[in-house]
Amino acid sequence: MQKDSDTHLSVVIPAYNEERRLPRTLEDVLKYLARQPYSAEVLVADDGSADGTARLVQSWDQSPVPLRLLTHPDGRNHGKGAAVRLGMLAARGRFRLFMDADNSTTIDHVERFWPAFDEGYDVVIGSRSVKQSVITVHQPWYRKLAGEGGNLIIRALAVPGVADTQAGFKMFTGRCAEDTFPKLTIERWGFDVEILAIARHRGYRIKELPITWVNDPEGKVTAGAYLEVLGEVWRVRRNLRAGVYR
Repeated sequence: MQKDSDTHLSVVIPAYNEERRLPRTLEDVLKYLARQPYSAEVLVADDGSADGTARLVQSWDQSPVPLRLLTHPDGRNHGKGAAVRLGMLAARGRFRLFMDADNSTTIDHVERFWPAFDEGYDVVIGSRSVKQSVITVHQPWYRKLAGEGGNLIIRALAVPGVADTQAGFKMFTGRCAEDTFPKLTIERWGFDVEILAIARHRGYRIKELPITWVNDPEGKVTAGAYLEVLGEVWRVRRNLRAGVYR
């Protein structure tokens, strides 16, 4: 059951060695939220960074909205999925968004998400593959090809009907987040697929909306990560059949 809260929106930013890219993103997010008529909070989920990511957040002295640092109890790197789960379950908002530390999709996209929640959707996700989406800086051709091929497999085996499961801009109602994220078993790149499969399996409605996305050439998703995701898709498929997400 969702915790009672006066916080309308929680923004979770998973971070692993993001000392250089995170300041610009934090400044953008915090300034945007400070202008909104609703209450908000920002949670940076540090995934065992070896640089100054944690110190940066702890020393941030220009936050117009509450800013919290979260860390794993053991201080180790577990994976993006584990960091997002940590943040989404520590959040207090009636709505909870996770976005990437590189600001590839900017916080103001939430404005186009609210109407979908008003229509009764429980999960609204940003997509680079639906009509009206804009990609201002494209990935290298081999990554784009791998992503498109992977999405075909993902749709066939785990999340039919969702064109882009991997964009790092997804928003949940608090009730849905608190029901689905405790059931997440994948801690690394394949968590996006799993959390959508869990949500759908448990009867939550998912809406896919276009985003503007800027590829960061310094992004951390490697060719090996694509193969890792595909392996984890099979795991999600097995879990669905075995009733793991009931």
